[in-house]
Amino acid sequence: MKPTAEDLPARSEARPDGEADQRDRALIAAVGRGDRAAFERLYLAHQPALARFIARHTSRRDLVDEVINDAFWVVWRKAGEFRGESKVATWIIGIAYRCMLKALRGGVPADTETEAVSEELLTDVGGEAEQRELRDWVRRGLSLLAPEQRTTMELAYFLGQSCEEIAAIMNCATGTVKARMFHARLRLRNSLPALGGDDTSQTARK
Repeated sequence: MKPTAEDLPARSEARPDGEADQRDRALIAAVGRGDRAAFERLYLAHQPALARFIARHTSRRDLVDEVINDAFWVVWRKAGEFRGESKVATWIIGIAYRCMLKALRGGVPADTETEAVSEELLTDVGGEAEQRELRDWVRRGLSLLAPEQRTTMELAYFLGQSCEEIAAIMNCATGTVKARMFHARLRLRNSLPALGGDDTSQTARK
């Protein structure tokens, strides 16, 4: 049986817990004092998730590295200005998101066909063939979404951000985030069965 949009997890399990955020807050405070060892620990803690997120928008590895380097350069310079109004992870993701938009506006096309789909979606899928099928199915579904909707879903499901955190990252109202998620899920619900070879939903609408 083909999966549906409801098979997507309600939220990624990658969300930093309170202990992780307390660790990050101690590190960012140390970075604000010029502690390079703390900066390296902060980089190692967040670089992998950022790389996966950015790689969903471009297949150029050099651009992924460039965006991450630019983002952490901002983190290094602005660490002393962090006021703790959000999680450290949310603050860093917001910086990386703006750096990515700047890089893409510089003429590098967004790559909506990237293969980098979150492994969290594959946790409960049995064999390798099923994993490949689900990965392709989700990739094609996300590629149909408007850029803002797609990024909203990635931040929610792949990076575990709440609606309020996504609003801070994307510099928009929480209501806008909720609306984007609603319309994205509706589009996926209508599109994914057909992508998986099930024409039932389309037949029902005729």
